[in-house]
Amino acid sequence: MLEKLFRKKSIDKILADAEKGYGEHSTALHKTLGVRDLTAFGIAAIIGAGIFSTIGKASADGGPAVIFLFIFTAVACSFAAFAYAEFASMVPVSGSAYTYSYVAFGELVAWIIGWSLIMEYAIGNITVAISWSDYFTGLLSSIQIPALNIKGIHLPDWMTMDYLTAYNGHKHAEALISAGKNFADLDDATRLANNAWSTAPRIGSFHLVADLPALAIIIFITWLVYRGMKESRNASNAMVVVKLAVILLVLSVGIFYVDTSNWNPFAPNGVSGVLKGVSAVFFAYIGFDAISTTAEECRHPQRDLPRGMMWAIVICTILYVAIALVLTGIVNYKLLAVGDPLAFVFDQIDLKLMSGIIAVSAVFAMASVLLVFQMGQPRIWMSMSRDGLLPKSFSKIHPKYKTPSFATVVVGFVVAVPSLFMNLTIVTDLCSIGTLFAFVLVCAGVLVLQNKPEVKRGKFKIPYVNSKYIVPLLFIGMLVMGFTLYKKETTAFLFNQPVINGTVKIITSLNEAERRLIKEEIKAEQAKINLIGHNIDAEAYLNKLNEQEYQNFIDKSAISPEKKYETGWNLFRHKIPMWIFLLISVGITWFCVTKNLSLIPVLGLISCLYMMCELGISNWIGFGIWLVVGLVVYFLYGYKNSKLNVKEN
Repeated sequence: MLEKLFRKKSIDKILADAEKGYGEHSTALHKTLGVRDLTAFGIAAIIGAGIFSTIGKASADGGPAVIFLFIFTAVACSFAAFAYAEFASMVPVSGSAYTYSYVAFGELVAWIIGWSLIMEYAIGNITVAISWSDYFTGLLSSIQIPALNIKGIHLPDWMTMDYLTAYNGHKHAEALISAGKNFADLDDATRLANNAWSTAPRIGSFHLVADLPALAIIIFITWLVYRGMKESRNASNAMVVVKLAVILLVLSVGIFYVDTSNWNPFAPNGVSGVLKGVSAVFFAYIGFDAISTTAEECRHPQRDLPRGMMWAIVICTILYVAIALVLTGIVNYKLLAVGDPLAFVFDQIDLKLMSGIIAVSAVFAMASVLLVFQMGQPRIWMSMSRDGLLPKSFSKIHPKYKTPSFATVVVGFVVAVPSLFMNLTIVTDLCSIGTLFAFVLVCAGVLVLQNKPEVKRGKFKIPYVNSKYIVPLLFIGMLVMGFTLYKKETTAFLFNQPVINGTVKIITSLNEAERRLIKEEIKAEQAKINLIGHNIDAEAYLNKLNEQEYQNFIDKSAISPEKKYETGWNLFRHKIPMWIFLLISVGITWFCVTKNLSLIPVLGLISCLYMMCELGISNWIGFGIWLVVGLVVYFLYGYKNSKLNVKEN
């Protein structure tokens, strides 16, 4: 059985199947794409939620130094893109990392990567649809038509927000108000979520909260993708032109308002602050791999796919770095933790027209990302169906529109329903970890095939640089840096030293009696300036303390110790991904020395695995559950219906 689980498809077999039209569904896909179209698809996928939304939070955490995270992530993605490009040149068919893994590792790993790609594209689409909804509702509220007495079109909060955000915001608001905070002093996001929950229609005790604009855009994009690649390409190209024009306008106007004093300090929160934005910044780059799913619709896939991927990453990195410098130059980085940072910045300098232009362009930008993702997923399902791992209907090609019609419609449902209730943070992290897992396996696949002379190479091959000496030196250098420059952090990691919980985590974990207790402790601390008798906002008071004052207050507090510090297993479990990374890095270093592995895919594997580890144990658990579900589906259906299994029998 073990041999069957890792049975591989030969490149010759895959290419022969593609030539024959895959038997039952002989209708072929339209070959309409060139380098310019592929680059545009890449830009359409990459320039979206990242530059119009998540760049704000990443900049607030890391300060101007967030540009180094953009560069690091771009380099890591470039390493992975080289690996994708080599596979795309060898196997120019739809299927992306799924097909490549079938060639390199065999059926079980191919299924796992295909299943994770399903999550990547579905969850990515949900994320973008939610972000699009936020910008769209913001745009509606800004519409002013005095002649018609229209002063903004305001949709009820309960129909513009997902269920989980509203519920969590309501609970968060209750805890903070109980701890002494006035409702008016709550942050905008918490007040909005609380209002959505409180004003929502109810069926019994169930609150009807659903993001209806997100549902609407998914339906529209699914229809567009269903109609054909040519229509999707034209729409994507048009939207790319619009958003690139707006970004260049933002840069050309914003540069005149940059105050270089805002860049000092450049890295206010150090390396840890910069790395906080890994999930947000990496999410900004995912999508270039979706280009590889269009291989069968390229006129010259072996030549054009590698070029399209590289051009997309280079162009987008330059734009991301430039935008980050302008944003952190116009306003202080601390102010950028908002959902619409570009519009916010120009509001701060009283350029309302620019804010309006940005809001309009963001709607187009988000839609173009959704288009590329919604286009990629059906083609993954189509490839898995062709191999017998999913039902035959998923590989059905529409006779008129030449698209995977059934798969496209199913994808629409898979994305639309969760977008009504899933939380943005959850889906962003899950999307990132699924994508990084795909990148890791594609890089590893190139390494597996590098010394196999029987494998036919395409027109593109990763330049070979021997990693035998470079990788061990890098590994030793990182160890030396860890025990010198970052000795305190390294020691705390190795010995699992307790970590004090943050203000919000402590306040929201307290029961009513403990909140009263901590208020009394604050009153005792502030008795000298006569605050007794006034309303005490515990969260605001603790946030004003410096690091040492906060530590002293929490240490003296009578609240239970487990709410003060994260210790023992609760702390160690968050470090498990990093321990996995360190152990795998040791193994990779050993193979570099003994097998003379190619440097670029090794660096891609290591850097993508590192970013996976920065996403946290909860995301690994969620991803693990998804993979377990996938394995159940495989053994119930895919294993026995696989074309390779049928052939063997």
